[in-house]
Amino acid sequence: MSQHHTAIAWQRAPHAAEPGTYSRNHLASLAGGQTVAVSASPEYKGDPACADPEQLLLTALASCHMLTFLAIADVQGYRVESYRDEPVAHLEKNEAGRLAVTRIELNPQVAFSGDKRPDAMALARLHDGAHRHCFIAHSITAQVTVNAA
Repeated sequence: MSQHHTAIAWQRAPHAAEPGTYSRNHLASLAGGQTVAVSASPEYKGDPACADPEQLLLTALASCHMLTFLAIADVQGYRVESYRDEPVAHLEKNEAGRLAVTRIELNPQVAFSGDKRPDAMALARLHDGAHRHCFIAHSITAQVTVNAA
C-alpha cells in the first residue's frame, strides 16, 4: 500500500500568558517542506494563532472526503467547479467517559458546470460514496454527518 510520514518538534519555552508553565507550541513538518505551527487548543493553554490537533484531524477528514468526492464525481462524468466546506468537530466525553472527537459535521457546498449536473438524490449518492471510500473516515470512531447543500 503506502506509508505516510511527518515530523513534529517541540522545545521547552515559557508559556506567553502563564510563565509558571510551558508553551504548547510546536512545529509539524510535512512532505514537500511545509511547516505548520501547532499548539494545544486555547482551552488547554494553547496558542490560538496555531492549528490544534483537533483542527488537523477535522481538516484531514474533510480533505479526504473532498478528494474522494472529486474522484467519484469525475468518474461519473460530473464537472466540479468548486468545493467548499466548513466542517465542525465536537470534543465531548465518549461512552468511556474520556474526551474524544465524537462527532464531525461536514458541510460541503459543491458547484458543478457542464451539461451533466446531479440532482439532490445523485448528490447524496456522491457524498455517500465519498464517505464510504474515504481512508480517514475508516480510521476514526467519530460519527460523521454530511450536510450537503
